[in-house]
Amino acid sequence: MKFENNVIDLIKKRTSTRTFDTKEIEANQLQKIEAYLSEINEDAIALSGIKARFVLSSFIGTDVKEDKKIGTYGVISGVKTYIVGIVDKDEKNALEFGYLFEKIILEATDLGLQSCWLGGTFKKSDFEQNMDLTEHETIAIVSPLGYKKDKPRLMETAMRKVVGANKRKPWSELFFDKNPKTPLTEKGADEYAVPLEMVRLGPSASNKQPWRVIKDGEHFHFCLSRTKGYGAAGFDMQLNDIGIAKCHFELSAESLGLYGEWINQSPEIGPSEWSYVCTWKAEK
Repeated sequence: MKFENNVIDLIKKRTSTRTFDTKEIEANQLQKIEAYLSEINEDAIALSGIKARFVLSSFIGTDVKEDKKIGTYGVISGVKTYIVGIVDKDEKNALEFGYLFEKIILEATDLGLQSCWLGGTFKKSDFEQNMDLTEHETIAIVSPLGYKKDKPRLMETAMRKVVGANKRKPWSELFFDKNPKTPLTEKGADEYAVPLEMVRLGPSASNKQPWRVIKDGEHFHFCLSRTKGYGAAGFDMQLNDIGIAKCHFELSAESLGLYGEWINQSPEIGPSEWSYVCTWKAEK
């Protein structure tokens, strides 16, 4: 799964788009994204072991009223093509789901297409009418896909302001050296400063930025600092966000020639309100 452009540049370039141009997606771009989805569904899904699949879906309407009708409550405008993430109703591995969906988002960015993670601002029943779902499946995440309109709507501008879409927590709140009481500096992170910065820049539900990473030698322990009462019911949106962080860290590290493997250590680290998720063990 190689991108045409540098993945670090793609992560920096990607932004959530809610106001789209009604222009049809070019056929060659659609073919490439469909091929990528097939690759994810056939190979990556098998490796991850999760019960999930990703498909493209198109709706006829593109005006604001029609957007509301298909279940985005007017949040998304001017687009009719969506990436739809489908999971088994009993699937709890939101980590790997988020990891794979973000790879798809970055592939779309690589192709010059814009997107926007939607976990709560879409009506599942409206999308399900356009899907061939089994009785054991449900839709977890969708993303519109298309070209950004030059001027966003006032609604989009207001939404971005409310959630602080362009703001990210400082390093001192996200990354730590050996223990959660000692902030990790970019200098201390050494060659992994860029991959950690790509984690910091990642999108997250309501911009909560729940990832916390503790560096301990060649180990990078990823933890979830859950927002109380948020994202745990049903599909775990905040664990999904850690999947996005995992994707950004791995792909940007490997683009810099930094290799390692994901392991589960279950170390007793972090305050009680943090949940350990996984560890990147860097090659020496």
